[in-house]
Amino acid sequence: MPTVSQNALFGMGNPLLDISAVVDKDFLDKYGLKPNDQILAEEKHKALFDEIVKKSKVEYHAGGSTQNSVKIAQWMIQEPHKVATFFGCIGTDHFGEILKQKASEAHVDAHYYEQNKEPTGTCAACITGDNRSLVANLAAANCYNKEKHLDVDSNWGLVEKARVYYIAGFFLTVSPESILKVAKHVSDNNKIFGLNLSAPFISQFFKEPLMKVMPYVDIIFGNETEAATFAKEQGFETEDIAEIARRVQLLPKVNKNRQRIVVFTQGREDTVATVGDKVKRFPVLDIDQNDIVDTNGAGDAFVGGFLSELVQEKPLEECIRAGHYAANVIIRRVGCTFPEKPDFC
Repeated sequence: MPTVSQNALFGMGNPLLDISAVVDKDFLDKYGLKPNDQILAEEKHKALFDEIVKKSKVEYHAGGSTQNSVKIAQWMIQEPHKVATFFGCIGTDHFGEILKQKASEAHVDAHYYEQNKEPTGTCAACITGDNRSLVANLAAANCYNKEKHLDVDSNWGLVEKARVYYIAGFFLTVSPESILKVAKHVSDNNKIFGLNLSAPFISQFFKEPLMKVMPYVDIIFGNETEAATFAKEQGFETEDIAEIARRVQLLPKVNKNRQRIVVFTQGREDTVATVGDKVKRFPVLDIDQNDIVDTNGAGDAFVGGFLSELVQEKPLEECIRAGHYAANVIIRRVGCTFPEKPDFC
């Protein structure tokens, strides 16, 4: 097994502290929440965050899409610690301190940009039975500053150390110029850059920054809904997932030494991926529906598993197998959490 070095995997994104608690229907009604939903916090949700902490037995987890993925990659790798580096913006506050502690417990080398204008971003997971309603308040995560963090020599040195890079599409709403700087470095040095379509609204409303980064993307991830939205926005005029994958692979690319790889997950249906010039299907692991506790975080987990093998230079099939394994573990648990050690071989 090839040994993997510290800081070989680099991630940048929106760090959020996940605050999960069991609540009742009255709580959901009070804040106009649906039992199973994901929304961005509005003015009317401001008090929710204080109330949930005061009222309920809360669990804290380091969250945010990219941070989840690099955390899972590190968990899959186990040793050495700090294979994964993570950049993002937090506030100088109590929640920021918890995030630092949680990243450290996960053995991720997190270097946060800390500022005091906005509080640390949070995501309240309001659990009722098998459902969870997610309310994200980006706050500090929106304040990432390229000049004050990414461009600083000591931080940029960590970027240069990596071989594999991954950024969720959500970060396109925060600092597209930071993504481009990293993506160009990766392309110029023939390293590997992965990007996630992340959510339909990214392909719809952040099309311009997305398509500026696309020529540098070596591996693009997404689920079936995100793939369909991307295809529609790009005028592909097809809903066939394999055909969409092929078309995305053929989009213009700067580094001609690497053929773009496209990986689309479809929940319990086969994962579709481009292998060379072909599009192949990879069945996911069987799971009894009754064993599924919570599918939130499954996509992040898939990417984390995938990256853990990619950074060890394993073939694509192995990366996908590890992705399926990690997602299968995560959906049996609440939130993006995992047992002490993986059982993957």
